[in-house]
Amino acid sequence: MGHLQPQFEDEKTFETATDFFHLQHLIRCLNLRVDTQSAACFVLETSDEIELNIPLQQPVEFLVKNTQGQIQHALLQVITEDLVIQQDEAQQALSQLAQQDQVAQKLQQQFEQMHLDHADLQQVQRLTQHNCIARFKAKDHLQLIILNTGRNMPIDQQDPIDEIVVKLFKAQPLTEYLPVCLAQPIQEIRIPRASAKTYSVKAGQWIQIIDVAGKQCSDFLAFDAQALAQGQEIGLDAVATRTILGHSTPMPGIHSRFYGSNLQTLVEVIQDTVGRHDMFLTACSPKFYEDSGYFGHISCTDNFNQILSKHGIQRKSAWPAINFFYNTQVKPCGTISMDEPWSRPGDYVLMRAQKDLLCASSACPDDIDPSNGWVPTDIHVRIYDESQCFPRSQPYRLAPEELPRMTKMSGFHSRISALTSKLVEYHGYWVASEYNNWGAKAEYLACRERVAMIDLTPLRKFEVTGPDAESFLQYMLTRNVRKLAIGEIAYSAACLDTGGMIDDGTIFRLGENNFRWVCGDEYSGTWLKQKAQELDYRVSIRQSSDQIHNVAVQGPNSRKLLAQIIWTPEHQPTVENLAWFHFSIGRLGGPTGIPIMVSRTGYTGELGFEVWCHPSHAEQVWDAIWQAGQVFEIAPMGFDALDMLRIEAGLIFAQHEFNAQTNPFEAGIGFTVPLKSKEEDFLGKQAIQNQSAASRHKLVGLILEKTEAAVHGDLVYNGRFPVGVITSATNSPTLGKQIALCRLAPQHATPGSIIEIGKLDGQQKRLKATVVALPFYDPERTRVRS
Repeated sequence: MGHLQPQFEDEKTFETATDFFHLQHLIRCLNLRVDTQSAACFVLETSDEIELNIPLQQPVEFLVKNTQGQIQHALLQVITEDLVIQQDEAQQALSQLAQQDQVAQKLQQQFEQMHLDHADLQQVQRLTQHNCIARFKAKDHLQLIILNTGRNMPIDQQDPIDEIVVKLFKAQPLTEYLPVCLAQPIQEIRIPRASAKTYSVKAGQWIQIIDVAGKQCSDFLAFDAQALAQGQEIGLDAVATRTILGHSTPMPGIHSRFYGSNLQTLVEVIQDTVGRHDMFLTACSPKFYEDSGYFGHISCTDNFNQILSKHGIQRKSAWPAINFFYNTQVKPCGTISMDEPWSRPGDYVLMRAQKDLLCASSACPDDIDPSNGWVPTDIHVRIYDESQCFPRSQPYRLAPEELPRMTKMSGFHSRISALTSKLVEYHGYWVASEYNNWGAKAEYLACRERVAMIDLTPLRKFEVTGPDAESFLQYMLTRNVRKLAIGEIAYSAACLDTGGMIDDGTIFRLGENNFRWVCGDEYSGTWLKQKAQELDYRVSIRQSSDQIHNVAVQGPNSRKLLAQIIWTPEHQPTVENLAWFHFSIGRLGGPTGIPIMVSRTGYTGELGFEVWCHPSHAEQVWDAIWQAGQVFEIAPMGFDALDMLRIEAGLIFAQHEFNAQTNPFEAGIGFTVPLKSKEEDFLGKQAIQNQSAASRHKLVGLILEKTEAAVHGDLVYNGRFPVGVITSATNSPTLGKQIALCRLAPQHATPGSIIEIGKLDGQQKRLKATVVALPFYDPERTRVRS
């Protein structure tokens, strides 16, 4: 193929010698969605088709507008046969607005942005078909506004609004996708492929760098504008950034802040929809191409030198840069490798300028390797005014092709953030690692000695209902679901057909054919839906995570505390009488208070409860518990303290004690697999039975001889060769020793056995440890049962 030549700010985009490789960049289908209790607007051109995957028993309302903003439903042709559509007022949306709470305010803001008024809501189209895939075709250019709305779900109901998966099929394939603006931009800058541009940004303004076609790298430079005006060149400095942030060994990802050579912050990263970038190589340079045999090939360094010279910035042989969307890896041996970027069309990084800056961005010209998917494309930059406010978030995806899901704040966030600045991302939510003026050890001791509470909203919740709900869960979970009484809970594993664990969680029985699955991984719901459809079970599976947030109240005084503030009706057990692994439906403060569910469950090994409520009530629930807890010296608890507690209690954690290659016995929860008493088949049963019990690695405890700590992933040795691996480790305040959970070969898993934990290369340094039975703390579990 022809190779790219220099492109600067005044030149047109250079075309490659062949358009064949551009075929891989054509976008024929956009995978989109409409989030719960929200609205979304989709622009369709003539002959575009759109497909909605609508959850079971969930009404959906929509509006069709022409290019003049007038409602014209006839522009949208129905393709799906026997689709039932009625024209009426937007009952679902109006009922949500009538709540006058946070979700109502958010919906009202969306309507204002879409220019929807009350008159529009009187003439919507409503789909009343149950569990259908509805497909439509645009007769002309139009806007389709989908209202995935409805009232909040009460804690004792199971009718949440679930997300709608949307597929938009383009009649004329797109070459790029620009996401909706985060706000009104004050600058829009297009950087043609194989070129670079400079732009000025004021302190406090926001810089959004967008990969419009996917798999395209963009090098970024920033200089202190005030220093430049005084003849001093202070630019981004990778060494300073790594040193200050403690990232001495670079890994894929992104730093939260980038520093100049004077050790002052230049930009701060606020949002990132990719999560994989390069901060340890230079921008591509003439030497890179010459060493590869491509003499005269344009480079980002050449482009930067050209555009920066007019600002008096000296040329460089290779420009150090932040290489956004560049997918490089550092291998254990220290070599750096590279592959195609993870970025998809519309992915972006959002930064905030901490000083007045001169910035430069490139659209990398590299077409000789996978770094740009072999075909360089454009980069788009948007600048937003400093008065805007955007939340910190990072991405995760349940499927590679879907839009990124960004970090959320739980209903308790305002209370948590008022007590600590130490927030970390966990499973799509911001949570506290520890609290200011407490610290992990004090929080741990409060839970062991008094009472503590922790936000566990990141747990995912799914409502499983329908005539086949029991038999479906009996097959999908290892536990014997049929034995559960209404109001009872069981802890269970969910396995693949290989026996490996996809997740663990608790199953709540709310009725004869009504269950709530609470687990760690959001993909569990996708997995359950896929299996239900594949196996033809008559069951509805809807996510209720956005409708149910929860705080755990744990410790010896947890029962006394909650008994003071939770009222339960006569047909429900009181907090004082609530049995272990049972739940009760009640209200906060009295019979007219906030609806809540309280369960006698936890993740600490202590007597404890979890309180479940709608997020709009979360602040009131937190305040009531916090106020009532003052007499018991309650403490807030972060995830660092929780990790200490759960390791002492021998409780397992995903991607540590188990993963898809680990069955429940190897993960230390063989008690969840009743191979003898559960006669029916369940997923993974045959694979687990085929494994010899004597050959299984076992999850055991280790007590280290000295104070030096083990960490997750350390290999465990008997002599020269490894016989196990550390899955989790911590310092135990109760035992006053370093402890660890370890998956160990059965020949060495007998309590009292002496093994060694390998550090450095595993051979040069060893930490002696003794094998012990689990749990380390309260081996009879008398406290949690008390």
